[in-house]
Amino acid sequence: MASPPRRSRLRRTLLAALVTASVAVPVSGAARPAAVPAPVPAVLAPLRAATPAALAERYTANRDGIRAAERMAVGHGDQKRAAELRVMAGPARHFLSFDGRDGGRTAEVFGDLSRADRIAVLVPGADTSLDSYRRLRNDAVALRRELGGRSAVIAWLGYETPATLSPEALTSGRADAAAPGLRTFVRELSELKPAARTSVLCHSYGSVVCARAASGLKVADIVLYGSPGTGVDSVAAMHTGATVWAGRGGNDWIADVPHVKLHLPFVTVGFGTDPVSPEFGAKVFAAGNGGHSDYLKPGSLSLKNIARIVAGEAESEGAPGGRHA
Repeated sequence: MASPPRRSRLRRTLLAALVTASVAVPVSGAARPAAVPAPVPAVLAPLRAATPAALAERYTANRDGIRAAERMAVGHGDQKRAAELRVMAGPARHFLSFDGRDGGRTAEVFGDLSRADRIAVLVPGADTSLDSYRRLRNDAVALRRELGGRSAVIAWLGYETPATLSPEALTSGRADAAAPGLRTFVRELSELKPAARTSVLCHSYGSVVCARAASGLKVADIVLYGSPGTGVDSVAAMHTGATVWAGRGGNDWIADVPHVKLHLPFVTVGFGTDPVSPEFGAKVFAAGNGGHSDYLKPGSLSLKNIARIVAGEAESEGAPGGRHA
């Protein structure tokens, strides 16, 4: 762990980077690699009306869409994307939605959604796309195994995530665009499974997405981990009836990101109050000594405690594992 003087220097350096990036945001127009083409997704019946048979049909339709996207990726000459899609189209995979355009949008189910009475929706952070999807999938698989029984985990890649080293990762623009889609998805999920206990788990920049969507999420828990901040100053400002939890691993570099919010002429940079600080008002859960990508690592304390929150086993005992990350 960095010494206090070193942390102070690092925070000043990061603050300078925030200011520099804030100037770049309104004028940035750097060229991006050409998008890998993909077909327009099939129009599907609303999720809220899906019977078990309709869910199976939905999975089949999305599998067909993934295979079509794979063929287009091959034709485009992107063998890496094609290989990822080939794996995703496997017969044991269950996608509630799939859109291969513009980096990709997916919602994949792990577990039997039709029988689940505990549901977790994973909202990922920066640098998550079809090309890096396996990391999100591995997290979902680990959580589903930890929960066991009548549970389902949904990996929701429902928005264009920012690159970690980009101006977009320092502002709420991508989160503002993502929030309506997350609200709609969770609403349809709650209509499909009204008796299930549903939680949203929000990693890194995904915490900003969840905070933007919070007032419209009918869920039991909102869990923030590895968060740079949320863009709001407190749990009260999220206007949610859910229990809000926060955790941070002891070796997570996000702790050194300045928790500031700078209001500049064209943009607001930074996300404000640290979610694990007392003034934010979240219930803090112990997250062990893991790094930024280790929260759902098999065998980790953070995975165990997040699973307890999803299962509703932490409510009567307060923050699982103690009140400090």
